[in-house]
Amino acid sequence: MSNWWRVRLGRRPWWMNVLMIICAYAAFVHVPSDFFCTPVARDAEVWFGVTLRGWAAKLTEPLHWLIYLCGAYGFWRMRPWMWPWASLYTWQVAFAVFIWELHAGHWLRAIIGGAVTAAFGGALWRAQAAFDERGVPLRDRYGEWALITGASGGIGAAFARALAREHMSCVLTARREDRLRTLAAELERDYAVSTRVVAVDLAAPGGAEELARAVEDLEISVLVNNAGFGYAGRFERQDAERLQTMLQLNCVAPVLLTKRLLPGMRARGRGAVIITGSAAGAQPVPLNCVYAATKAFDRFLGEGLWAELHGTGVDVLVLEPGPTLTEFQAVSGELAHAGEQPDHVVRVALDALGEQPSVIAGWYNWLRANATRLAPRSLVALAAGKVMGQWIPPEMR
Repeated sequence: MSNWWRVRLGRRPWWMNVLMIICAYAAFVHVPSDFFCTPVARDAEVWFGVTLRGWAAKLTEPLHWLIYLCGAYGFWRMRPWMWPWASLYTWQVAFAVFIWELHAGHWLRAIIGGAVTAAFGGALWRAQAAFDERGVPLRDRYGEWALITGASGGIGAAFARALAREHMSCVLTARREDRLRTLAAELERDYAVSTRVVAVDLAAPGGAEELARAVEDLEISVLVNNAGFGYAGRFERQDAERLQTMLQLNCVAPVLLTKRLLPGMRARGRGAVIITGSAAGAQPVPLNCVYAATKAFDRFLGEGLWAELHGTGVDVLVLEPGPTLTEFQAVSGELAHAGEQPDHVVRVALDALGEQPSVIAGWYNWLRANATRLAPRSLVALAAGKVMGQWIPPEMR
């Protein structure tokens, strides 16, 4: 636990931790107790040096609560939207403190309290870079070359475009060489980056090793283990050979490819490994149980590597999308259903890279995946099976 706190608090300077604690105290203790326990007649709130009393104060307290809640979350996650609003709000507090204490006749407290609070506001204003690490191109953070598996479409192609937009050169790999070359030409034309196309079947024995040898002359800085597919249906009706292929591609290939490319990142002291898992990996999923199990494997692999590599300069992230508008549904044998856009899923991943070990794309997917923490496992499995049954053709149920 102490190591976890050191990691979380070490992401920001000590004075930001102080402000984060103040925001958390205000959001979870002070403002709620003031709202529910202080009589209306005695309630007072200060905005821009103006004191509101009675119902005017009581009705504005929820806004104070929301501001401090956002502040606590923004500091905890170091969100870019904290700048410049955190500094502007802090200066407003400094002015309010000065006026409040001045009206009370406390000249010294007005000067000291206002000056100290204003200094925090100034420090926040100068800390824009700390909140906006995304402003630093990924190429500058990690290096020149990214390797994306499963890059011929869907999330993989979206990753390639997003990384090229960050000025990274891309190795594109999948089985369909024609699609890879079309994408490579697009990236070179639109983003002026270098590309390399490697057509390989990672589900075949030796596929991962073949790919690793094809990029031995490059310093791969970002590895996106995205290749994979699903296979939906009742277990006894599924083809054994296809199940084995799915295990090879979803589980074995990411292990072997990461094993080959990670030592170079460690030696350089920077790099990133992204593993495309699935929200299905957070729970048992009847009628898709083997696929869900492969994604649970990916999740634990990535989160374990995140902890193992913490402090080495190599970031690890497991991306866990829910239903996404790609070829996945058709390939896995599911009926077409709504989903998120691949570009949005990738944006969620790149925003979380370097901040946390895993991320679930979409708040509804997050709620469903985390239901396993509160509900009995039996209930979760039965509920997931009912949802999945709507997406499976009758002959495979």
